[in-house]
Amino acid sequence: QVQLVESGGGLAQAGGSLRLSCAASGRTSSNHGMGWFRQAPGKEREFVAAITWSGDSTWYVGSVKGRFTISRDNPKNTVYLQMNSLKPEDTAVYYCAAPAPGSSPLSLLIRGPRSVSSWGQGTQVTVSS
Repeated sequence: QVQLVESGGGLAQAGGSLRLSCAASGRTSSNHGMGWFRQAPGKEREFVAAITWSGDSTWYVGSVKGRFTISRDNPKNTVYLQMNSLKPEDTAVYYCAAPAPGSSPLSLLIRGPRSVSSWGQGTQVTVSS
């Protein structure tokens, strides 16, 4: 089991930026893709972004393309989500997620929350207009 701990959430104004971090520990593996989901009040949890172990492939939900960037620092076992040009509709609890070992992080996009084997505790992001 992989343990995930997010940090970096908070309050931002529309047009501002925040960077989320996700530190992984436990049974991390060298082929572990990672991703981010978010859940706004009254809405289902949705996929935001994913990245392969090498970082050479990334995927994003359409609403954040061009504004959010996922990256990782493997020696630190940490994944980041840089969020720029924030909008009020980005307000949500953001969750770090790991797919089942050996599964492509693309499964996070295709199958959504069902493909996640480990979740972080979540970090609140609030964007004011």
